[in-house]
Amino acid sequence: SLRKGDQGSPAGDSREASRRLMHFAVSDYLVDVVENALQAGSSHTEVAVRELGTELSVDVRDTGHGMSEAELEGALNPFFSGREKHPNRRVGLGLPFLKQLVDELGGDLSVGSNPGQGTSLRFTIPMSHVDAPPMGDLVGAFVDMLCYDGAYELVIHRERSGTAGENAYTLRRSELQEALGELETAASLRLLRQYI
Repeated sequence: SLRKGDQGSPAGDSREASRRLMHFAVSDYLVDVVENALQAGSSHTEVAVRELGTELSVDVRDTGHGMSEAELEGALNPFFSGREKHPNRRVGLGLPFLKQLVDELGGDLSVGSNPGQGTSLRFTIPMSHVDAPPMGDLVGAFVDMLCYDGAYELVIHRERSGTAGENAYTLRRSELQEALGELETAASLRLLRQYI
């Protein structure tokens, strides 16, 4: 996750950095998509994670810079990276890895974007598929996304249903900041993690 002063480097030791860059779990893909939104200047990002039976559905909408059709096509190409966003990289693998995963599992991926209007992304995958990745640490991913530096609103909605019944919750970064005072100290992060 990006923290104040990290200049784009993942937090933690080198093993954590390597794991984060490899997209091991659904939570890794989700953090990558939200990080892209924030790097694209999104002031309001909405994330919905729905675990409905054996299907996982994820929606992300942002108010970032948006992309032209050509840029969107490039964003799905593993050998393309936006020069302004990633000046030191020649490739961008987040969305191509996500597309590959969705294709391999027989899921659906749709990405829509317009310059100056932001981007919307939706993917669904069958979690019952033998090659489906684990969910990973969703709570940790949510904490990471909520704690990026900067002035932005992030709304996270999570819904789960199954044999144990249904439950859902919505988190708003502004409300959490108001309740906790800040999202930077170990004490506030511990409370945030416990709350989620």
